[in-house]
Amino acid sequence: MVMEDVLLHGTLHLTIFEVDGISGGKSAAFFHKLTKEIGKCIACGRPTFKLYTTVDIGKTRVSRTRLTESGPCNPIWNESFHIYCAHSTSQITFSIKQADPIGATVIGTALLPISEIVKGQEVDRWLEISREEHTSLHHGSKIHVKLKFDSAAEDPHWCKGIRSPDFLGVPHTFFEQRKGCKVTLYQDAHVEDGFTPKIHLASGKHYEPHHCWEDIFDAISNAKQFVYIAGWSVYTKITLIRDLKRQKPGEDLTLGDLLKMKADEGITVLMLVWDDKTSVRDLKKDGVMATHDEDTRSFFHGTRVHCVLCPRNPDNGRGLVQGTEIATIFTHHQKIVVADSKASGGESGKREIVSFIGGIDLCDGRYDTPSHPLFRTLDSVHHNDFHQPNFGGASIKKGGPREPWHDVHCRLEGPVARDVLLNFEQRWRKQGHGDNLLVNVSAEVFKPPSEEVLLDDSETWNVQLFRSIDGGAALGLPDTPGCAAKHGIIRGKEYPIERSIQDAYINAIRRAKNFIYIENQYFIGSSFSWESSDAKVQEAGALHLIPKELSLKIVSKIEAGERFAVYMVIPMWPEGVPESPSVQAILHWQHQTMEMMYKDVARAIRNNGLDADPTDYLTFFCLGNRETEKYGEYVPTEQLEHDTDYRRAQRSRRFMIYVHAKTIIVDDEYIIVGSANINERSMDGARDTEIAMGAYQPHHLDDKPHRARGQIYGFRMSLWHEHLRERHRSFDHPESLECVQMVNQIADRNWSLYCSEKPDRDLPGQLLKYPIAIAEDGKVAEQPGMEFFPDTKAKVLGSKSHVLPSLLTT
Repeated sequence: MVMEDVLLHGTLHLTIFEVDGISGGKSAAFFHKLTKEIGKCIACGRPTFKLYTTVDIGKTRVSRTRLTESGPCNPIWNESFHIYCAHSTSQITFSIKQADPIGATVIGTALLPISEIVKGQEVDRWLEISREEHTSLHHGSKIHVKLKFDSAAEDPHWCKGIRSPDFLGVPHTFFEQRKGCKVTLYQDAHVEDGFTPKIHLASGKHYEPHHCWEDIFDAISNAKQFVYIAGWSVYTKITLIRDLKRQKPGEDLTLGDLLKMKADEGITVLMLVWDDKTSVRDLKKDGVMATHDEDTRSFFHGTRVHCVLCPRNPDNGRGLVQGTEIATIFTHHQKIVVADSKASGGESGKREIVSFIGGIDLCDGRYDTPSHPLFRTLDSVHHNDFHQPNFGGASIKKGGPREPWHDVHCRLEGPVARDVLLNFEQRWRKQGHGDNLLVNVSAEVFKPPSEEVLLDDSETWNVQLFRSIDGGAALGLPDTPGCAAKHGIIRGKEYPIERSIQDAYINAIRRAKNFIYIENQYFIGSSFSWESSDAKVQEAGALHLIPKELSLKIVSKIEAGERFAVYMVIPMWPEGVPESPSVQAILHWQHQTMEMMYKDVARAIRNNGLDADPTDYLTFFCLGNRETEKYGEYVPTEQLEHDTDYRRAQRSRRFMIYVHAKTIIVDDEYIIVGSANINERSMDGARDTEIAMGAYQPHHLDDKPHRARGQIYGFRMSLWHEHLRERHRSFDHPESLECVQMVNQIADRNWSLYCSEKPDRDLPGQLLKYPIAIAEDGKVAEQPGMEFFPDTKAKVLGSKSHVLPSLLTT
């Protein structure tokens, strides 16, 4: 009998207790048969083997237990899991496996029909274990499980937003939500004075943009006890202060010299920099990613700055040869600065913690402003910081366009800053030098945490820290079953794994009432729901839920007869030569993700009899700039080869603005900012290491009829001003059809101007409609006449790679 697939959208609470009938006593016959198959023996002649259980919803792996030895006794786990689901399937499969040096042997499987739990009923029973052919392994072989499914639609927070200042944050995470914090939001590394128009906030205030690299410079310069930095790339030759109208003492110091100066003052300076295994000292220092890791280590060698290059050794469940490959593919992607600062108020002379996290690396190519120039700063702030990795052999001598860089970052103060500090300490203890060199944050020097709380301030924030990380990168993750379940820690083959960033996104999307605005460097995921014949979930492996959660949110609003809008801002293409196999493969997976979402939305429109377009609810944008030539511009000293992307872009005076931000804004009341991309690498927990924060202002919530008008609203409006350079009343209600159509109209106009033959003026706005066409059934295709991105021979929809592993590109 074939069971129908059922949508399981919500949270599955699961406990796996034990397996019976695999060893000793009444099942001795089966036990001996099994040990003969796997051929394991230990001391005293007693056979033993390491078992674990995996859990699959449909064909998607969602969890696994830790390894446990089985010998004379049955394997017992008593492990609990809280699993977010957005899968259509007919059954849950429990696979009991024996761990081999490479891979695993499936001993047997047990099945539970989805129909038994989908309505919320609790199931607590022994399930029969069968072979792959579904014949009984041995009479009495069974696994004890307990399951309870909570539907997303019946969750008290579903579509309700934050609702109350007493909102407790995302459940089952390592870090608790902290009250009474301070958050500063940054767009780009620097913002020129006078950039933002008056954005009116609650209580008669106006939004004021902030200056990221200036504030980081001040934090390092004013530190008295320590400066800790963790980064994907840290380049010693950059300068943080470049605005001639905002000069500071010491502004000419490079980052490397600034850190050495602080270390020479007796301050503890510790650095954790990703060790790019493709860079080799004295051979190829830059490496494939051009992170300058070897240059950075060499610069600080013999100084008082302690710089450690950290390879990424993730829990990947692979053998030695494959593990070496994985260490080359995955990265430490957190971008952190933590320092001590002068305490505000309170006892004189005391210090407190300030932390910076987000998407901006302290390296070359990242300094930019909301104007995102292509050519006009090549003889000034970007002359010695020319970044253009999308063309082979690009250099300042050959001229622009440079690659503009759009990013988002934040500063955290108060109790949550100590959580960022703890994250660094956990990583240092694992891959640095243990407890050695870490500064003791004692009460004699530092303000007590209780005095850092700003509960009475109307601008206070509640903030929660999230991570993607595992025990291969940090010490101190809970590993016992009860503690791990409480903190949302799952078990890998070798290490405990935290993936709370994905959990935070899922919770934020499910709470959303009106709209979601996302900026991210990548957008790939939910491959279990792709419909393309050549996109197999086992092959792509992009299993995180975020794209599917977004489309299910839109579908639920369509079915309820309510407005909802999702705005997605992504790069035109991933950084790199656009025709290259890796970039084309990423675009191919992105195409599959987009199409899955649009088909969900189109199906809901059709089923509810609406006269609407899928882009009325979901739209993808990218950013670009185009400049007319100005008198006195920098003149390159070398000529470009004919018929190259580089030459075409230089002649057309246009190029994409690279979107490197990783942020989501929900209903103008909740924001996530961090280092994590929306792909499997960032969300898995056992791949790239990441950090993010989720925050809201308890005095500025979206509570009808009052809309949220705090700092998050001001930040979104400032971002929209940067991208659109227009202001319309409908922007205050992003979910409205009027707003969606207005933004799409502006983006369509900008795209037409971007693609026109020759510009007669600068591009009036940077937001461009992503160059795809959406059919009524949600199918995603090329725009007519737009197979390739402008000035390139790179396919907009990408192409599948039969050589590169999906681990690299998803």
